[in-house]
Amino acid sequence: MNILFFLKPKSEVAYIYDYHTLRQAMEIMEYHKYSSVPVITKDGKYAGTITEGDLLWGLKGLDLLNLKEAETVPVTRIKRRMDYRPVRADANIEDLIGRAMEQNFIPVVDDQGNFIGIITRKDIIGFCYEKIQEMAEKLSERKEA
Repeated sequence: MNILFFLKPKSEVAYIYDYHTLRQAMEIMEYHKYSSVPVITKDGKYAGTITEGDLLWGLKGLDLLNLKEAETVPVTRIKRRMDYRPVRADANIEDLIGRAMEQNFIPVVDDQGNFIGIITRKDIIGFCYEKIQEMAEKLSERKEA
């Protein structure tokens, strides 16, 4: 199955650029109420994922308690604990399942590494649930026959 069926395109996704400041990253995440967002470069390449925890520990590590000071700190100074591993647009649905167990979303890139969107864990679970329901119905029909 083509994973692009599940794709939430870049135009509908909250993300930050690697040239944003720490404060901008915090405000984007707060506005959208997301606990993690993709980070992309100025030329559109996927650079990683930043989480609320990364921001929190970054603030602590930089000894910042003033949001005004966060306006001068580039988000690239924040150490990221873990980057969500992307998949290419030509990946299979099976490639997503293992990653969905570890990540809230799966970043999708084209063959040049450009960020094109995400696939959410919710959509993957929904797909799997539908397949389980279909299989259960088929088994039930066989037992009745």
